[in-house]
Amino acid sequence: MGQRGYFITFEGQDGAGKTTQMKRLQQALEERGYCVRMTREPGGCPISEQIREILLNIGNDEMDGVCEAYLYAAARAQHVRQVIVPALMRGEIVLCDRFIDSSLAYQGAGRGLGVERVAQINREAIGEWMPDLTLYFSLDPESGMQRNATGGKTLDRMEAAGEDFRARVRAGFMELAKGQPGRIRVVDADRSLEDVWQQVLSAVQEYLHLSRT
Repeated sequence: MGQRGYFITFEGQDGAGKTTQMKRLQQALEERGYCVRMTREPGGCPISEQIREILLNIGNDEMDGVCEAYLYAAARAQHVRQVIVPALMRGEIVLCDRFIDSSLAYQGAGRGLGVERVAQINREAIGEWMPDLTLYFSLDPESGMQRNATGGKTLDRMEAAGEDFRARVRAGFMELAKGQPGRIRVVDADRSLEDVWQQVLSAVQEYLHLSRT
């Protein structure tokens, strides 16, 4: 078996631009000869995508926070085993739009379940497969909402949860980043696309020891 690949996750609240930057990183890494698998959560495989539809359906406004946490963990368990682990075992670089840190911030902090409780729910779901590097795109949540509105995006159930919820989520993300500076790198997303890209590229180059050419 060859060398295990690298697992890089992109985190942040909606409108921070992480998906755009992840696509750009995929292209940059492939140009350097890496095999890259890009995926997302919730989702990434058929079963998990079906769970995503339940989670983000704005009509499911009666969903309890505990139910929500377990559904995210269930989607993640399937995604890890069907997509992420096989790709890593093939030596690929996996780029994932959201992972465990979103659950810790959204359900742990945002829904008030507590970070440790949500971490416990997810332990069996992810096993040993924690990200090697996480890029957290820091942006005031209301600025992110304004970006989405400008782009004409329709709100999903999580995005429609309210200003207080979004503030708790951001505080949760910042606390996670503060506690794990070795794994989680903070990207200032309130800058130009090019400046944000340079922050992303610098963090990944440092981690993978890539040349800057």
